[in-house]
Amino acid sequence: MESASIPSAGYPFSSIPPVRLYRPLFSPRNLSLPFHLIQSTIHSFKLLRDFNPHIVVGTGGYVSFPTCLAALFRGLKVVIQEQNSVPGIANYLLSFLAEVVFVAYNSTVECFPRKHKCMVCGNPVRLSLRQFVSKAVARKEFFPRAGGKEEAKVILVLGGSFGANTINIALLNLYSQMLLEHKNWFIIWQTGVEAYNEMESLVRIHPHLFLTPFLHSMDLAYAAADLVVSRAGAMTCSEILATGKPAILIPSPNLEEGHQLRNASLMADVAGSRVITEDELDSTTLGTTIDEIIAGDEAVMADMSERALKAAKPDASAEIARHILSLVEASTKKK
Repeated sequence: MESASIPSAGYPFSSIPPVRLYRPLFSPRNLSLPFHLIQSTIHSFKLLRDFNPHIVVGTGGYVSFPTCLAALFRGLKVVIQEQNSVPGIANYLLSFLAEVVFVAYNSTVECFPRKHKCMVCGNPVRLSLRQFVSKAVARKEFFPRAGGKEEAKVILVLGGSFGANTINIALLNLYSQMLLEHKNWFIIWQTGVEAYNEMESLVRIHPHLFLTPFLHSMDLAYAAADLVVSRAGAMTCSEILATGKPAILIPSPNLEEGHQLRNASLMADVAGSRVITEDELDSTTLGTTIDEIIAGDEAVMADMSERALKAAKPDASAEIARHILSLVEASTKKK
């Protein structure tokens, strides 16, 4: 995905051979791990030699570990940013050698052995989310004829860029009856690129339904929404907080370190988000939860929104950048 999105944003992109750690740890597939780690570190070393950066920022995952390792071998400063509520193996190991560990939540500090290195800054969110767009204007982008009504309720369903099959199926079995029973409800449904053709063939055209494989104008989608139904990826959770949206989170069970479940649990604590596990998810459970929030006491939605905004850290991007640049400045002065 990055190989397409990064160049389209105007930045050069270089891929790095993956280093995958399989579960369980003693899996036979991990026998080749040292070879792949060495191969990827050498490749990263060459890229860093050509690019010659002042500092390297790791954000976790299989790619960041060999890249940051190569940076340390080259004598470069390394900082890491942990987006999730608990660190993965890569960031946990790199935290021993990094100059600074930027974390999104106060509770994440306790997960790192060298707590003095941690700075709670939040996660960077796209600047467009902070640029005010009125709900009425945003809704007309998706529903030009009827979406601007004040009494309308808009549900934004996100499954990530690749989609979430279980969310799509649950909504497929639910949307028609829901829109029939609630004449003033609207749905913005991002199916994911891979699932779009199938969903489009099964979904009936409805004036209160906006079906799309991918949302490029996320700022408008959030501005239009009263409720967000989504996976519990770290960046999505931060965007929900920054926009102050009530949310129903359905954490993906496919991530080996359980990040999304822990992210969702934290969101439930700080913002009152509702959590539905994959095992619990079906059209009945999803429909009941949506109905309880939107059709229930408006004070509940107001409280969820207020708590989300209170927990948000909208200046995370600037704060992280400021600390990184100060480290660069300090290192250049020494030279």
